[in-house]
Amino acid sequence: MSNKRKTPEELRSHRWYGVNDLRSFGHRSRTAQMGYSREEYAGKPVIAILNTWSEMNPCHTHFKQRVEEVKRGIWQAGGFPIELPVQTLSEPFQKPTTMLYRNFLAMEAEETLRSYPADGVVLMGGCDKTTPALLMGAVSMDLPAIFLPAGPMLRGNWNGATLGSGSDTWKYWADLRAGKITEEDWKGVEGGIARSPGHCMTMGTASTMTSAVEALGFTLPGFASIPAPDSRHAQMSAKTGMRIVDMVWEDLKPSDIITRKAIDNAVTTCLALSGSTNAIVHMIALARRAGVDLTLAQYDEIARRTPVLANIRPTGEYLMEDFYYAGGLTAMLKELGDLIDGTQKTVNGRTLGENIADAQIFNDAVIRRRADPVMPDTGLAVLRGNLAPDGAVIKPGAAEAKLHVHTGRAVVFRDYNDMAARIDSDDLDVDADSVIVLQHAGPVGAPGMPEWGQLPIPQKLLKQGVRDMLRISDARMSGTSYGACVLHVAPESFIGGPLALVRDGDMIELNVPERRLNVLISDAEMVRRKAAWVEPEPRFTRGYGAMHQMHVMQADKGCDFDFLQREGAAGSCSAGGEPEIH
Repeated sequence: MSNKRKTPEELRSHRWYGVNDLRSFGHRSRTAQMGYSREEYAGKPVIAILNTWSEMNPCHTHFKQRVEEVKRGIWQAGGFPIELPVQTLSEPFQKPTTMLYRNFLAMEAEETLRSYPADGVVLMGGCDKTTPALLMGAVSMDLPAIFLPAGPMLRGNWNGATLGSGSDTWKYWADLRAGKITEEDWKGVEGGIARSPGHCMTMGTASTMTSAVEALGFTLPGFASIPAPDSRHAQMSAKTGMRIVDMVWEDLKPSDIITRKAIDNAVTTCLALSGSTNAIVHMIALARRAGVDLTLAQYDEIARRTPVLANIRPTGEYLMEDFYYAGGLTAMLKELGDLIDGTQKTVNGRTLGENIADAQIFNDAVIRRRADPVMPDTGLAVLRGNLAPDGAVIKPGAAEAKLHVHTGRAVVFRDYNDMAARIDSDDLDVDADSVIVLQHAGPVGAPGMPEWGQLPIPQKLLKQGVRDMLRISDARMSGTSYGACVLHVAPESFIGGPLALVRDGDMIELNVPERRLNVLISDAEMVRRKAAWVEPEPRFTRGYGAMHQMHVMQADKGCDFDFLQREGAAGSCSAGGEPEIH
């Protein structure tokens, strides 16, 4: 960040619009073709608005209107807005998983900003992968950037019951399979669980990541907690447009905001929210784009000292709408006290500590006090052992406590299709103490590491009243999910990780307090099985998929592409910088 304000001639867009040559003539004449006169953009910051709206993204339904409010703010502050649509990444619809395309959007965001006359950018996202993808691209490009979070949808409702997206889907689906509710009941849940624009109103990946980005310093204070339909969300959108113009004049860039301590603030926030396990992968990738080597060990260290204060489903009782009315993220950050470094800079030019200084908790059943947390620590645990030498994760608060220390017999499925075909078979040799294992569900093997990690409980066990059992995979899990699910096993099975070597009947040991995950076979037997392992055929032979399987890193490294890491992240390649524009 410069100590002096930029002059119009120092704007990046001046190279397109302000030079008296043939190329600038072309830029100006084509801008006139779109109906703009020179007075509207000459000498003004050109603000790119990267909009992830589409008719296949229900979480961003309101972005058609919000982008107009952002433009209004930009015009009022003396900027020139240009809306640039980018890939939408719709969690409910995109197959096999939006995670396969997170890096695609990150690349698109970076290259769009690099190749067009942008001086600064408003990033419009919220649905799970859009948030990390947009910020990863913006961090790599390092233009002044501010994030506009989509906001959570309103509480769901069915027959007087409050419904939370995802969490209650899994709950009532289990009840339907167990015969506890009817098909008509199920249709009622379907019609009442998502009733407004906005992303999931449970503490899923969307709210976890937008909250992390606010704690990191990239949104106006308080914005991430506002429900999407609330008029204050529209007001904040206009203010976001106004603020980015000043950020350009001030030259306040992502590299001025992201520090090691800012990353720690964001990780602490995710843990205090009992946020989605997906945040681990995204935060590691984001940190490494900024040259900060965030590791699973560091994540686990922060988890051991961070209390869970947000009483939000699936770990808690309430929903994001309640969280906002209770004081929102700023109130929770203030309650975290010395666990948050308040000296860190944010996009409004003030420190995080200044932004939260006046925040208050209005309902301490929803936002707990540090003296009375939902959990005293360990909102997340990182496991290691011969089954996960590079790490795996579990969310202890979402699992039945009796399963935190457990040894059981493995029931192995070689891939998702195998599991779907056999999981409800009456002949499946499984009981409540068994450990369900899913292979080939990781970044390369699935492909894209889908949210398959909340493996279904066999129907015959559901009918016996079983609602949780130990499940292990190299997949991810929706942040709205729950259960004793070990996730992100690294290295993944498809590339020969130890998970590929597990067989039916092997005894598997989990010990959360000791952070241990092992298959109870000898080292010699493990070596023998590895020698007999046959590498599967590649998933892709062409296109983006082929590039993905060749360059995607494992879960413990954030699943980014190896050639996109910023220098300074361990084992990374150099990235960043901007070629000269001709």
